Order: sequence, then structure tokens, then C-alpha cells
Amino acid sequence: MKNSQHTTRQVDVAVIGAGSAGLPAFRAARKHTENVVLIEGGTYGTTCARVGCMPSKLLIAAAEAAHSVEAAAGFGVHTSKPTINGEEVMGRVHRERDRFVGFVLEGVESIEEKHHVRNHATFLDDHTLQVGDSKIEAKTVVIATGSSPTIMPMFEGLGDRLIVNDDIFEWETLPESVAVFGPGVIGLELGQALHRLGVRIRLFGRSGSLKPLSDQVIRDYAVRVFQAEFRLDTKANVRGMQREADHIRIRFVDREDGIEKTENFDYILAATGRSPNLKGFGLDNTSLELDSRGVPVFDPATMQCGNSSIFIAGDVNNILPLLHEAADEGFIAGDNAGRFPEIKPGQRRSPLAIVFCDPQIALVGQSWKELEGQENVVVGKISFEGQGRSRVILKNKGLMHIYADRSSGLFLGSEFIGPQAEHLAHLLSWAHQQKMTIPHILEMPFYHPVIEEGLRSGLNAVNEQLSL
Repeated sequence: MKNSQHTTRQVDVAVIGAGSAGLPAFRAARKHTENVVLIEGGTYGTTCARVGCMPSKLLIAAAEAAHSVEAAAGFGVHTSKPTINGEEVMGRVHRERDRFVGFVLEGVESIEEKHHVRNHATFLDDHTLQVGDSKIEAKTVVIATGSSPTIMPMFEGLGDRLIVNDDIFEWETLPESVAVFGPGVIGLELGQALHRLGVRIRLFGRSGSLKPLSDQVIRDYAVRVFQAEFRLDTKANVRGMQREADHIRIRFVDREDGIEKTENFDYILAATGRSPNLKGFGLDNTSLELDSRGVPVFDPATMQCGNSSIFIAGDVNNILPLLHEAADEGFIAGDNAGRFPEIKPGQRRSPLAIVFCDPQIALVGQSWKELEGQENVVVGKISFEGQGRSRVILKNKGLMHIYADRSSGLFLGSEFIGPQAEHLAHLLSWAHQQKMTIPHILEMPFYHPVIEEGLRSGLNAVNEQLSL
């Protein structure tokens, strides 16, 4: 909708951001009132569809196809080394990515024009937004502005040789080499995918962690698995980096021999976290209490910021940067914004996180960081190295820990790395949300021979430790 200059529009609910949280918030608010406006100052199309979940999985799928050719020799099937055409790989990524974005745009464009405002919004107070040359007065506001990659000071001066994950999906072809900083979800997924597509990579970390794992036994196992495939140092000693012509020169101490080395890379991929998109939104003009990151303090059950009429949802609140969590939070925030001042807690699903590396990493329910030190917690362990179906398909790398309450037998959570972890994680997340006990889960059917039998072995290992 086009706004006349210097006008003031009054609405019941203003939603800032038309992404994975903003769209559900808008739809939820409209169940209570038609006087809702969706404000977007950036590009339509969710982070997931444009530069996140979907294009990264397209790149990973290509990498898995290439790797399967190389892995065929383990079955006695010998082929020549795969020829990887970078232009064709990225061409498919672009086509399919644009298709997914197109679906999102269709959803946005189906919303009546009167509900759209294309401009940047700034708070003047709790109820007034400056949007371009106009003002919008809203009874309630939902902040759903998303997040952006964090660029650390150490990367200053690298120019266009420094990239973030967004930039990868605009490549026309694959480069020869990339140094990846940050062994978290993005760095691990993209780093391994690029390696399997023939790109020389080295993955640097600083803290020794391998996010999102908090169980050190699982983390250490995972690190060994990935180090056997590509160059990974989770506690790297980087001595310096500088731009030289069309490449970056990095000085670092090699973890294997302790010798300082110098290596050149076409690009540095900064995968060192994401920051909430809150700068320039005028939050200082509101009554909101902000935390140390500048994020409004809010109730995760209702998404309400303090006792105000402002709600916050999605990556911008910086707690669970996952599409399904953003959508759930958006619905809760929009529903409560629409019914304000009578708000209610929304339904939150059991925690579930999956990293699409190979082997995959998954976390379900409570993490070991939350449970460690609690006297009544027992741990069941299962290695996939000897698990039948996993060995049959040569995917027998993995280790799982299952956490349960000793007295009640309640399944509490799990952290693991293993084959088809995405599917095992879903089974466990359903069990966790249903508050099932370990004996109850063991009553469920397990076919033979399947990878899920490995899960059953882990459940049996827990069951033996229960005081039932």
C-alpha cells in the first residue's frame, strides 16, 4: 500500500518483518482483527528459503551425491572419481532456491495490498512507528525482524574475499578454496559440503566447541569423525590474516604438528554466529527493558516484552534460530497481540535441533548442559559402529547418549551423532513431547533390520539403570 506523506495511520496490530515469524504473526493477529499491517523494509522471502535451510540443503545434496560415488568402493563397486561441474551445481541451487522463494512470495502477494507497507520502521514510542514519511499508531506491535551474520573485528579489511553464508548462494561456480571460521551448524554443514564438492577447506574454531553439542563425550567423538575427513581445528591458534590481491593469507599453528604454517584461500567464510536485527529500530524510544545484547526482555511463553503491548518472535530474540520455532513464536506473538490485553501462554514444542552434516548431529529435549550434575539422571549409550543396518549401508559412524530420570523413567533428552539422525530425532522428540517413559517407548514397534534398532539398544541401556 502506498502511504501519503506525513500521514498517520491507526491500526490494531503492526507486525514488523515478513519472514518465518512475521507471516505467522500476521495471520494469527488477523483472526482477531482485520486492522493489521505487515511492515517490511527489506527483501521479501524468508531467510530459510533465500539463504538458509533450503539452499544449504541443496548444496549438501549435491555434496552427498559426489561423496556416494567415492564411497562406492567400500562395497566393491569401483568407479572413476566424480567430475564436479561447479556451474551446474550452483545452477541447480539457484533454480530450486528461487522456486522455494517463489512459494513464499506467492503467500505474501496473496495478502491484500491494504495490509502491506514496504519501508523501514522505527519506534517513536511504544505505540508509534515512523515508516518512511508516515506514522503508524498501533495498539500492539510484533517485532519479527530476524537476524544477520555477525562479522567479528578480526575480519576487518578483507573486502570481498570475506563472505557469509548468504553470499555462497549467489556464486555462479565453486571456488578452489575456502577457510571457514566457526564450527557451528552453518560452518559445519557448508564446510563439509564444499569439501565433498572438491573445494579445499580448513575449518577453524576458537573455543573448542562443536555447536550445538554440549555433551563432551559426543562432541569429542564428532570432532574425531570430522577430522578424519577434512581439516578441522576447534581450538585453532590463528596468528594473523591479510588480504593479498585476490586471496587471503592465513598464518596459523597446525594442530597436528604444532608448526606455524601459512596457507592461501580464495575466500574466508565467517560462520561465527548471528545477531538480532534491532539496530536502527529506535528501541531506546520505548519503555522496553533491554538485555546485554540489546534484545527486549520477554516472556518465552507469551512472547510479550515485559508488561508492554509489544511482542517479539523469531530469530530476532536470539534464543532458538530455527524455522519451526520462529513460526511457533510468530503465531503466539500474533495471537496475543490480536487479543491484547488478554494474553495467554502458547503451545511450545519439545526442543529439536538437527545439523545436516554427515553423520548428522541431533539434540532432542533437554541438553546435557541442562542435566549435568543432577543426581537422578541416568545415561544410556549406544555406538552405531557395530549396529547392524548401519554397517550394511557403510554408515556406521555414530554415538548416542539418552538421558532419563532414574526414579520415574521419564525420557528427558538426547544428544547424538549418527546415520539418519534426523529421523531418529523426530521419533525421540515425539516421545519427549508426549512425556513418555523409557519402558513405554520400548513397547513401540522396532522393525528388523533398521537403524532404529540402535535407538532401541540405547533405550535398553537406560532401562537397566532405572529404579522402577
